[in-house]
Order: sequence, then C-alpha cells, then structure tokens
Amino acid sequence: MAGRALRNDDVRKPRDKRALVDHDFDMDFAGKTFGTVSAERQKEMSGLDFVQGLVDGSLPLNTIAETLGYDVTEAVSGRVVVTATPRDIHLNPAGTVHGGLAATLLDSCMGLAVQSTLEKGISQTTLEFKISLVRPITPETGEIRAEGVVLSRGRRVGTAEGRLTDGKGRLLAHGTTTCLIFEI
Repeated sequence: MAGRALRNDDVRKPRDKRALVDHDFDMDFAGKTFGTVSAERQKEMSGLDFVQGLVDGSLPLNTIAETLGYDVTEAVSGRVVVTATPRDIHLNPAGTVHGGLAATLLDSCMGLAVQSTLEKGISQTTLEFKISLVRPITPETGEIRAEGVVLSRGRRVGTAEGRLTDGKGRLLAHGTTTCLIFEI
C-alpha cells in the first residue's frame, strides 16, 4: 500500500462517537471514587484491608481505572479480580481492543494479589511483567475478567500469575509478574 492515498472510507469510524468524550461505561461505579491513598493511611492497614477497600468503595480506585473503565471487584488474600467492559474508546487502529487494556487489567490484578498478602506498613510495586494475548478482544466480547493469583511471596519479592477471560470462560490473555516488596 506504499504511496496509495487513503480514501475516507478506508478509515474505520467509531461506532459510538459519545464514547470518545464521556465515561458512559457499562460499569457500575456507584459509591466508587478515584484518586490515591496517602502513604500515611496505607501504613495503617494491611494489604488485604487496602485491596478490600478498593472493592467496597471505602478507598478510591486509581485514576487509570476511571480512564479505562475498570473496577476491582473481588479480593481475598492472594487472589484479586478486576473487571471491565471493552468499548469503542479502547480500540486500536485495526478495530480490536488495544493490548494495553489487557496489560493494565493483568498488571492490576496480579500486583493487587501480591498486595493482598502484605502486612501493615508494607507495599509493593511491579518490577516486571509479561503477558501473552491469545484471542482478540472487541466491544462485542462483553465484560472481561482478570484474575490474579499469588505464586510466591517472600520478604522482598512476590510473583503472581493472571488470566483474562470473557463471559464464557475463554482465555483472552495471560501473564506473570514480579513485584518488589518494600516498607512504606
């Protein structure tokens, strides 16, 4: 296609132009706020208390959750679930959902799974993660679910794996992470 001029009908138009300017997601963010939690407040709670606060809305979700339209929906020690419904605003130029959405959901659920195992005054951050995208995601896929589970948790390093599935349980992407554990 080198040298060929693009015609107007060569460019795919978004199905819903409203989706480009507002956050009319198919998510129920009732009772949820967005922002950050101060280090002082984080020191006062265990990692599980922190993550459960994201689930029940007593703590704010991060602002990227608002931007991308995802929610932290389940948390027990060593296991966290994050959900989202892909929309037109998530599309790449080829018309499928950008891999960055899958990466963000997996990074979030895996890191929070490690966080959920930590004591008061301790936190974590992602050192590295790897994902594999195995099936295309589109707005027609419906709600997707990223589940992170801790594989190993030491004093300084935690590892977790994550699976991103659709409503029929089909695997869309999977990954692993290594997290640095540190005092706040």
